[in-house]
Formats: sequence, structure tokens, C-alpha cells
Amino acid sequence: MIAPSKTDRERVIPMSAELFHVIASIIRRHTQAGRSIPLLSRFDPHDKVWSGQLPFLFQRRIGSTDRVISGGTVLNMIKRRCDELAEQHPGFRTTRFTPHDFRRIFATELVNSGLPIHIGAALLGHLNIQTTRGYVAVFDEDIVRHYVAFLDHRRELRPIEEYREATSEEWDEFDEHFDKRKVELGSCGRPYGTPCQHEHACIRCPMLHVNPKMLARLDELETDLLDRRTRAQAEGWAGEIEGIDMTLTFLRAKRDDTQRRTNRPAVDLGMPPIPAAPKEAR
Repeated sequence: MIAPSKTDRERVIPMSAELFHVIASIIRRHTQAGRSIPLLSRFDPHDKVWSGQLPFLFQRRIGSTDRVISGGTVLNMIKRRCDELAEQHPGFRTTRFTPHDFRRIFATELVNSGLPIHIGAALLGHLNIQTTRGYVAVFDEDIVRHYVAFLDHRRELRPIEEYREATSEEWDEFDEHFDKRKVELGSCGRPYGTPCQHEHACIRCPMLHVNPKMLARLDELETDLLDRRTRAQAEGWAGEIEGIDMTLTFLRAKRDDTQRRTNRPAVDLGMPPIPAAPKEAR
């Protein structure tokens, strides 16, 4: 099913057989006697404008006039359903839903059921996956349960012989990897067993974690880059200027982030108390 969204982009909306039956019933009701779905305009209370003529599915006839069902009417419909449910489920007595709440519930159910969040973002029509994260409610017990299930599933896929004690050579290789992650400006956060993918251009690398002690060194590098940029402008080296500007952008972003972390106050969590030894039974 293709539907235009609020961003004026067409996207695919998969439907279950039950939902498709409901939508088909609405369309059949609007197209009785061989007519097409009436084209109506809807007033947007937020932007204070009228929409163009569109075949709104959620419309009804009042007297001899077709009108789009308003948001307030939908809220009242949901409230009446909650009041009916409250007769058997008292928890619904004080519950109030908006149509957008069901969108959030849908997103939470998708992700908590194992669907990758980027697929959920595509279903919801989000251009930014961070928007989808804001829709999903995550609870501590869900984090632990899904993480344990993920580990168990990964172990089932790996050969049994991989779960053994590491040899001394493997430990040496492991230590060597972390030794190579130590660079002039701080440390590299690349995963174990992976080489440097940025040809040691650490300033541009998102994996670089700058040591706060090296902030003065960043200032020196910035001064040198500005001198090089002045020379490149004088010589007309357009490509060199573009590269220097990019490096300056990364350098300043890393410096700002490091300064924020440096100024962040440290929190003393203290030491957990040692439980007293149980007294021996007499």
C-alpha cells in the first residue's frame, strides 16, 4: 500500500490481513453506487491552513455534506472505548489515549519483538533513526533479557571449539592491539582485530578519543593548519584549502567535546559497603 506522508514522500505500508480488511471496508463504504472517494479539504489547527483536495479515508457524511473526521472527534471515540473497557478492566477508567500514542506503542512492540530499529524507522517514515529511538519505550528488564537472548543466539551459531581458553600467543596479540591504539593525541577506539582505516589521519577519525592533556597540542595543530591555509590561498591550491577546512572542522569538534568532558564534574560513587559476616549459629 502506498500513502503520502506528512513529508510528501510515498512509502510502503505493510498490512496484516485483518487491517487490510478494515481498510477495504472503509473504501467500499465510500465508493458505494460506483462513485469515487470524495475529495475534501482538511483544516490544520497547527499550521492554520487548509489542505488541498484529497481522498481522506476517515471522513463521514453529516446531513448532505461530507466532512473529514476531526482530531477531537477521534479523541472522543477513543475515550468512549476506554470507558467501555473500564467496566471489565478498571485500569482503563483513568486512561486517556491519543492517536499518536498508538504509533508509539506500535514502534515499541516492533523493536521489542526483535525487528531492527532501522527497519522500524522505514515503516514509520522517519528520515532520522534518532526520531524512532524517541518513539520506543525501553525498560531495564527488556535490555537484560534481549541482550542475554542475543548472546545465546550468537553462541548457537558459533562452533563449539571456539569456546576455549586463549593461548599465550593470542593473549600477546590481544595486548599488542591495545598498545597500537595509543597515539599522540590520545587513544584509538577501533574494535579489536581491525587495522587503522583512516591511514592514521587521527584528527579526522571518529574513533579518536583525545586525552585532555593534549588540548594545547590541538591548539598548535590549529595554528599550523591556519598557516597552511593562508599559504594555500596565496598559491591558489583550491583542493588543499578544501582538505584543510575539513581537518579544521574535525579538530575543533574534537576540542570542544574534550573540553566539555574535562569540565564535567566528577561524581564520587563511593565504595559499596562490605556486608557483615553471618554469625555462627549457637
